Amino acid sequence: MNTWEEYEKVQPTVLKMLKNSIMKDRLAHAYLFEGMRGTGKKEVSLLLAKSLFCTQPLGSYIPCNSCHNCKRIDNGNHPDLHMIEPDGLSIKKQQIQDLQEEFSKKGVESKRKVYIIVHADRMTANAANSLLKFLEEPSSETTAILLTEQVQQILPTILSRCQIVTFKPLSSDILIQKLVENGVNEKKAPVIAQLTNNLDEGLNLSHDEWFAQAQKIVLKLYEAMRKGSLEALVSLQGDWFFHFKEKNQVDQGLDLLLLILKDLLYIQLGKGHRVVHLEESQRLEQLALQTSVIRLANQMSAVLDAKRKLHANMNPQLLMEQLVLELQEGSSFV
Repeated sequence: MNTWEEYEKVQPTVLKMLKNSIMKDRLAHAYLFEGMRGTGKKEVSLLLAKSLFCTQPLGSYIPCNSCHNCKRIDNGNHPDLHMIEPDGLSIKKQQIQDLQEEFSKKGVESKRKVYIIVHADRMTANAANSLLKFLEEPSSETTAILLTEQVQQILPTILSRCQIVTFKPLSSDILIQKLVENGVNEKKAPVIAQLTNNLDEGLNLSHDEWFAQAQKIVLKLYEAMRKGSLEALVSLQGDWFFHFKEKNQVDQGLDLLLLILKDLLYIQLGKGHRVVHLEESQRLEQLALQTSVIRLANQMSAVLDAKRKLHANMNPQLLMEQLVLELQEGSSFV
């Protein structure tokens, strides 16, 4: 996905703003693209660069993707486009100084120059201060694009000199489509799309044997809880504690349990089309007959509370034992 039309579907507000700015010749001298990883910040920054350098634009703003300039940007070797990325864990002062020195020269092929700073939040204090001086003396032919997932880590003085553009997380429908286009089974994609907004992370999950096994263990635990507290505790000891060892793994296990409860709730409410466990739909239909909307709502609330306790550093093993017992209190299960 690298065309204007494709990103217009994914980030319509961002693309509309950039389109209007280009058409009215009102581009800001500095932009800060902020948002979650995988929302297209880097891709759109390169798309904007293409719009500025393209020699055969479609209309006045859509890059052709086939001219010499567009191809050089794709290959990372356009002489008037410079990209700065962290050197190790941070972006250092010397990198910004080298950029300033480069931009003190005339453009190789035109007056215009563009620079993109990836992970701008990782600039050292000295690098950030050097960039600030650069931003304070903008050239009408220079466009700066800063990318970050941690906007709160950017100096307020830098923020004040940039037009902030927020990239929204990918919608589940779009992510499902992209996952399927990249070879993920269409019955597995909906679950993955509920757990991440990031295509790369989604693809990694689709090939992760640990994740595939985790889904089976979570469903097995739910079924064991229906049979009684002893069965559930045996399932915890035999499967869960062995598989979900790290805090982030327990958190993901709770998310998977929550998705099962949500699917059962959708079936109870007559909204089966919203079920994401497509491979287990018949099994869930049977389980849904043996519970109620109120019970499911209470159980979902208990799982969300367990997630909060986990993030507050409660012992994961004790947390899961308490959760299993809480889910069975009163008439939680038939």
